[in-house]
Amino acid sequence: MTDKELLAKIDSSSGEKIFSGLYGAEEVNTARQRYKALIDGMRENGQAGFPETELAETDGNIRVFSAPGRTELGGNHTDHNRGRVLAASIQLDNVAMVRSRADNTVFFRSTGYPDAKVSLVDSSGTPDLDPRTEEHGKTDALVRGIAAELKKRGCRAGGFSANADSTVLPGSGLSSSAAVEVLLARIFDCLYGEGKRSPLETAQIGQIAENVFFSKPCGLMDQTACATGGAVAIDFADAANPKVKEINFDLSGIGYALCVVNTHGSHADLTPDYASIPAEMKSVAAFFGKSVLNEINREAILTSAKELRNTLGDRAFLRALHFFNENERVDAMAAALAKMDEAGGQDKKLQIFCQYLDLVNESGDSSWELLQNVYSPGNPEIQGISVALALSKSFLKNQKLPGAARVHGGGFAGTIQAYVPLDAVDAYRKFIEPAFGSGSVTILRIRPIGAVELIF
Repeated sequence: MTDKELLAKIDSSSGEKIFSGLYGAEEVNTARQRYKALIDGMRENGQAGFPETELAETDGNIRVFSAPGRTELGGNHTDHNRGRVLAASIQLDNVAMVRSRADNTVFFRSTGYPDAKVSLVDSSGTPDLDPRTEEHGKTDALVRGIAAELKKRGCRAGGFSANADSTVLPGSGLSSSAAVEVLLARIFDCLYGEGKRSPLETAQIGQIAENVFFSKPCGLMDQTACATGGAVAIDFADAANPKVKEINFDLSGIGYALCVVNTHGSHADLTPDYASIPAEMKSVAAFFGKSVLNEINREAILTSAKELRNTLGDRAFLRALHFFNENERVDAMAAALAKMDEAGGQDKKLQIFCQYLDLVNESGDSSWELLQNVYSPGNPEIQGISVALALSKSFLKNQKLPGAARVHGGGFAGTIQAYVPLDAVDAYRKFIEPAFGSGSVTILRIRPIGAVELIF
């Protein structure tokens, strides 16, 4: 639709319903202003200064896309060894106003990031979709990689112009990169592939782009959670066809808030730390002639502890042990949430939820002690995650209701996750923010839908 038609829809009751479902009723007006600013930026004389040359080739109609970030609820560093995870999409998202182009060029602008302009064909009109070393770590690589993978799967990858904005905190463990990947995949698919790709296929396309073109190792949890929406339990035992099960998870209904604390630690130079975790886990699997830990069992490593320690070192052994313990916890956490959903009466639900919180704390302790991803071993003087966990545990133990805290996402820097009773959220914020700065505590809301084209 035209920009004027879309602006009218945003102010209508249908717009209010969409925004309330994505962000919560209290954020409707904020969302309206955000979307209007992006539309204004797509105009030739828009205040955002969207390049006039990037509008000349479009058809004039604007389409709207959104992809959420995600929070990891359980399964810290298990997906890359075909383990099990519990995750959920959140209200923080990437939004893009998009116009298709006729020249096979993608122009992607996102507030606060360098513009990406990628030609999908060379000067002769031949597809130009091979990985480029100079694009490693750039949005350009994701654009090219997703277009390349979609083309392999039979989808024509044409051009578009996009004006985007992200509220997913970068470097926070909330999967800002995965949100961009599934957003781009959804845009390409809806513009040129009739929107036929499933959330899982969308996630797989994003992962390939990040691994091969962006040149960053990652599992499939982030993209799957961002693409699917809601709370999900994912079993990656079959790498080509992971099992995804939706789970009802109403935190506010049980009287809790899910908070993340941004410690503002830098992720610069941490790629070797992240890469060491799957590498060491897989080295343990290779000791037994297998490719990933999911192909062996805990008993095998326990009975071979001496040989593993002598051959691979203690940390590899401990990280493998974390994998098996964490896999079992994910199953127990999912079972507790399912049982809580079926329970009658608030007291019974709360009793079951407290069992879930015990498992969350166990997960956090395992990441700290066995997985060892709360700080970089190369920079032991910088331990923002450790400090946030210690402060959170100190606060939560003095509350009437129990709470939980754990490292969130990849670790080493970024965020922690805390389950805080609703009546203690303000006090928690006042307790934590002096250490990490104003606004470092964010309350997450589980979003019911994943990457999507929004139809107003």
